[in-house]
Amino acid sequence: MIIGVGIDVAEIDRFAASMERTPGMAGRLFVEHELLLPSGERRGYASLAARFAAKEALAKALGAPAGLLWTDAEVYVEDSGRPRLRVRGTVAARAAELGVRSWHLSLSHDAGVASAVVVAEG
Repeated sequence: MIIGVGIDVAEIDRFAASMERTPGMAGRLFVEHELLLPSGERRGYASLAARFAAKEALAKALGAPAGLLWTDAEVYVEDSGRPRLRVRGTVAARAAELGVRSWHLSLSHDAGVASAVVVAEG
């Protein structure tokens, strides 16, 4: 059963400018693992903007309640290349309240825009 669906887009240049202007923003939005590629290099802004869009889409799929922490949702990539969500804390509590058992995530970035779709399934 579908419990919620969320979609979000982020303009990559605008997101990058915000990240540059506010150095502490990365730590408020992402866990360390999300900021780095498997090689240990820092992810580019297009990839980070897509991850931010995923967190926004996830909040929408949960009904956009107040009090969710950005770092309580983590985007990671399986060895197969499939993006996945890992939730904890405030996000996991809201998901449990709604009966969410699994997540589906799609990310994209092209033509200066990053996008994400999240489906919460019970």
